[in-house]
Amino acid sequence: MALNVGIIGTGWFSKMHARILSDMDGVSVAAFVGTSQDKADQAIEGYSSAKAYANVEQMLDNSKPDAVYICVPPFAHGEIESLLVDRHIPFMVEKPLGTNLEIPKKIAQGVKKSGLMTSVGYHFRYTDAAIKAAELLESRKIGMALGYWMGDMPQVYWWRQQEGSGGQFIEQTTHMVDLLRCLLGEVDEVYAAFAHRAMKDMHDGVSVHDVGTATLKLKSGAVAAISNTCILPESEKVGLVIYTEQGSLDIRADRLIVNEQGRRTEYRNAANPYQRENEAFIHAVRTGETSGILSSYEDAVRTMEITYAALQSAETGLPVKIGNH
Repeated sequence: MALNVGIIGTGWFSKMHARILSDMDGVSVAAFVGTSQDKADQAIEGYSSAKAYANVEQMLDNSKPDAVYICVPPFAHGEIESLLVDRHIPFMVEKPLGTNLEIPKKIAQGVKKSGLMTSVGYHFRYTDAAIKAAELLESRKIGMALGYWMGDMPQVYWWRQQEGSGGQFIEQTTHMVDLLRCLLGEVDEVYAAFAHRAMKDMHDGVSVHDVGTATLKLKSGAVAAISNTCILPESEKVGLVIYTEQGSLDIRADRLIVNEQGRRTEYRNAANPYQRENEAFIHAVRTGETSGILSSYEDAVRTMEITYAALQSAETGLPVKIGNH
């Protein structure tokens, strides 16, 4: 019997997941939920088994999905996850989990209590580059790391509003924070400085900071700095560089570059991380075997604690201890 999957959201991520899911044996894209019936109707084109809805509860009642994908903007989280927890429906949710910590913490409690299967879209964890880096780091002493998300401002209205996206560090740079946690372990303390430099003058309705840097103290004793900007005309640099006593490991979206004394080695990503992420979640829904899921909801809340702490620190000018806010 086919596994029925409902997809909430009609943007790029929902379409990308739908394409991957529809190519899997025994998986049926059963429904799309849009912010309007029109958007949902457009989303189901090409998916003969899918029905279109403008209401989440209606979709859950009528399509009775075995699993749900949540691909909505940061401000739209909360109610959807609560419905799925109440009905005990496994879900895969795109990052970030919200614009602040309050809603994710509440959802996490419900997820933990019900033992619900979840996955969060931190696809960098599933790249060949990250997997190879983890392997190499087992025999190296990590000193520090530098992370970057240097690019332009996405042209959607909600992204430029603080209450819409949570800001760049929470919405985009979260990937580098999560990768840092995945490879270097947990963070103890965050100190950040954010600023408004150019975007407020160039676009209407901008309330997010357009430059920022966070310094992170890790439990291991290692230190890290993660910087971002959205003032550039185009995307320039995204990645995480880890410095060890044997050289550096430079993780990028498409490869890992290992620099050692007198030697430079490149490992290019062969597998599609989104494919891996989807296969791990669907396998878990089918079998109950969750070891392939590299980021659960509970784990992703710990990443959100750090990105939200950076915002708090930037606003107050004070360091923020993780777990104390």
